[in-house]
This record gives sequence, C-alpha cells and structure tokens, in this order.
Amino acid sequence: MWELLDSWLIAPFDYGFMRRAVVAGLALSLAAPTLGVFLVLRGMSLIGDAMAHAILPGVALGFLLAGFSLPVMSISGIIFGVFVALLAGAVSKMGGQREDAAMASFFIISLAAGVMLISLGGSSVDLTHVLFGSILAINSTALLLIASISTLIVLILAVIFRALVVECLDPLFLRGQGRRNQWIHSIFLGLLVLNLTAGFQTLGTLMAVGLMMLPATSARFWSKRLEGLIGIAIVLAMLASTGGLLLSFHYDLPSGPSIILLAGTGYLLSALFGRYHSLAARLRRKTTPIETQSLT
Repeated sequence: MWELLDSWLIAPFDYGFMRRAVVAGLALSLAAPTLGVFLVLRGMSLIGDAMAHAILPGVALGFLLAGFSLPVMSISGIIFGVFVALLAGAVSKMGGQREDAAMASFFIISLAAGVMLISLGGSSVDLTHVLFGSILAINSTALLLIASISTLIVLILAVIFRALVVECLDPLFLRGQGRRNQWIHSIFLGLLVLNLTAGFQTLGTLMAVGLMMLPATSARFWSKRLEGLIGIAIVLAMLASTGGLLLSFHYDLPSGPSIILLAGTGYLLSALFGRYHSLAARLRRKTTPIETQSLT
C-alpha cells in the first residue's frame, strides 16, 4: 500500500520540473480562486474570461520581440490588459453602453489580434503554447515571477479587502463616499490582469481563468459565508492543480487541460452533492417534513 502511494503521490516530485510545476500551481491557487469568489459575488463571472482575451495581444507582442521570454511577455501582457480595460471603461462612460458589453467587444477584438500576431510571427506550436500554456516547462525565472505576482495580489487583496466586500454587497454606500468606489473597481480589474498574466505560462491565456472561476463557483455549493467561500475555493484549486499534474505525469496527458478538467469535475460533484443549492440539497428539502424545516 505504501509503495503504491509512494509511486503515485511522492515519486513524481523527485523530478525538478514537477516540483516547480506544483509550486507554481499552488501559488496560483492562493490568488486566483479568491479573485473568482469576488467576481461571482459581483455578478461578473464572465468578465474573467474576457479579461483573459485582453492580455493576449500583449503576450503575442512580447513573444514577437523576445521569443518565449516570460518577463517580457508578462510585462507586455499586463500593459495591454490594463490599457484595454481602461479603454473599455472609457467607451462605456462616453457612449452609455454597459461596461460588460464594452469589455466583451474589446476583448473579442483583442483575442483575434493576439492570435493573428502569433500566427504571423511563429508556428502553430508557438500558438498552442501561448493559448494553452505548459506548466511542466516552467523554469526558475518563471516560477519566481509567478510566485511574486501571486504574493502581490494576496497582499493587495488584504489591504482593500473590507472596501471590496462593501463594494460587492453595498456599492451605493461606497458611491456615496466619493471616488473611492471607482478606485476599488479599477484596482480589482488590475489584479485580474495580473493574475491572468501570471497564469498564462502555466495554463495558457484561454484556460487560466478556469482555475479562477471553477473553484469559486464550486464553493458556492458548500458555504454561504465569505470566508468559507474563499477557503473552500483555495483548497479546491490546490487539489485540482496538484491532482491534475499527477494525472498528466502518470497518464501522459496535457497538464493544463488535466488541471482544469479536474477542477470541472469538482464543480460537477459540488453541484450534485454540495450542502447548498445542489441536487442532493433539493432532494433533502423535499424529503424533510415541513415541521422540521421550519424548526431548522
């Protein structure tokens, strides 16, 4: 029994590339699901996917300038992502269009522009690497950058946590406090760009949002308290990232899709058996006598 556990859970991490990959996955799992919880609370679940598209032209431009240089690609991705987010916000204010509609428009354009740039300057292998990532190819420089960005996101979230909660639950209150509401919103969008930029090397620009949203939406089936949502989402993301790496190692599967599909499996199981709003929870309510429900 011990030999089986050792060969499945411990032996794979004798390899340096697996150790770097699991540390990168755990670092992303601390920041990404927390942002995902706030996106769900704000009713902006699809914005994360649109933001992932926004960084692609910047990443592609960095690739054309310096090849697979993660620092250059990350910096250009951050700059372009923030620029597109600000541009979408400005168009929304000037034209009276809803912000999510403006973002969707600009981010679809960004996705097409990024794919075009990579296709013009590289091969299909380069395009696949940028779009879908390669967590097993992370080197020490990439790991340091990912860990630094994740740490920065967690620290900034700790500083603005109370204001961010108030904005999610009672935005009119912050709006009455002057321009603070707009600053919190802008900082939050900036953190999304940072997180997606850190995640593109591991999961690619198209799937980095999966580690952000799937654990966050899964947690809604297990807790109604904010701290519970964040804690459960982080644990689920860590299990998905580590378990996905082990599956990819043992069965020779692509690592990024393995991680996201495992997170997706967690979501489906939560939807079926979770404590709240799941299929099992609805069946329990139907079979529980009315008198017992009223007492509880």
